[in-house]
Amino acid sequence: MSVAVDDPRSASASDGDDVVEQVRAVARRAQVASRRLATATRATKDAALHAMADALVGASARIVDANAHDLERGRAQQMAPGLLDRLALTDARIGAIADALRELAALPDPVGEVVRGQTLPNGLRLRQLRVPMGVVGMIYEARPNVTVDAAGLALKSGNAVVLRGGSAAASSNEAVVEVLRDALAGVGLPRDLVQTIDPWGRPGAVALMHARGLVDVLVPRGGADLIQTVVREATVPVIETGVGNVHVYVDESADLAVAMPILLNSKTQRVGVCNAAETLLVHRAVADEFLPAALAALADEGVTIHACDETLALAPEEASVVPASDEDWAREYQSLDLAVRVVEDLDEAIEHIHRWSSGHTEAIVTRDLAASERFVAEVDSAAVMVNASTRFTDGGQLGLGAEIGISTQKLHARGPMGLAELTTTKWVVHGDGHVRP
Repeated sequence: MSVAVDDPRSASASDGDDVVEQVRAVARRAQVASRRLATATRATKDAALHAMADALVGASARIVDANAHDLERGRAQQMAPGLLDRLALTDARIGAIADALRELAALPDPVGEVVRGQTLPNGLRLRQLRVPMGVVGMIYEARPNVTVDAAGLALKSGNAVVLRGGSAAASSNEAVVEVLRDALAGVGLPRDLVQTIDPWGRPGAVALMHARGLVDVLVPRGGADLIQTVVREATVPVIETGVGNVHVYVDESADLAVAMPILLNSKTQRVGVCNAAETLLVHRAVADEFLPAALAALADEGVTIHACDETLALAPEEASVVPASDEDWAREYQSLDLAVRVVEDLDEAIEHIHRWSSGHTEAIVTRDLAASERFVAEVDSAAVMVNASTRFTDGGQLGLGAEIGISTQKLHARGPMGLAELTTTKWVVHGDGHVRP
């Protein structure tokens, strides 16, 4: 039986096909599919989201079985526990992913929203409307949930999506993409709204980065090496997502009973995610009272402390503590490790964050309104929390339904990227035979 060489589910790089042409063929099919989606009603898109959610739940056993193969490979390759946790799928997690699609269906459709408009003195009627990007590319690592989030967000915002999910989650992503494509076809939408280029591996990812004119925007999501590789090499426009060197600062006026659960939630609720805290800063005025208890509580959770000299002196016997180096202040651990420093005051806390932060999320715990306002104004990160866990920097938690990534750049989109961030705008001008004088 002959095999269609432009079908990413059946072809592979080992067939000897030209990878660049194969990936460009995927992108061209995505373009065609996106044009069909541009005329779809919100009701059609929402029906597709519900169909995708139901299909995922119905195929849960098959997806979990595929995921087990990825987890087995990950353990054999000594993948870090936090990354294994991020890779893992269970029936409960698949149910939560499906619920996120249903939540997306309940959100307003951004396409067609009037951003601004007016009638000029000459009678021309202007509207600036939200419109889809067209074809969105995603390159990401070991996150099978991102496969669903990207597909759902792209669909609701009127875009087609081309996915490169990485070898670590290859089996999981193959199963998930097949389920999503079948669900789209079941409601009369093109299967090619969701495609994967995983069969072509890294050469396929490079080809996607260079598919300028076919891919409208590329979003990398993963570790620093992946993100910087895409930013350096891509000729396609890129929205840069960032690693999370995230800080929690406990101010001198903080309610320490509030600070403790915020710290523990920020660090230990889930360690292998970009919004988990990696550094704790504590005002010297409360260090003697707060740090011994905080370090003991962190020790109970299995956290290793990378400590400044003052923190070392305050650490209880049960705490696992090592001296901190400059490298520790710069690290995104994604593990049960936390850098801890005592600072002289708010100025020193802000200066530390300016030096070491990746611009993702920072939190202040304080009862001083002036301190919180200074922190919000002077800390230049995509999200700033006041008396709340850093774990809230998440599309679902912020009411966006899901996110395709968390942007740490400043152009177009910043912070969790939901539906609106996957649109651009178009000017529509209505006249009555107007000509320019």
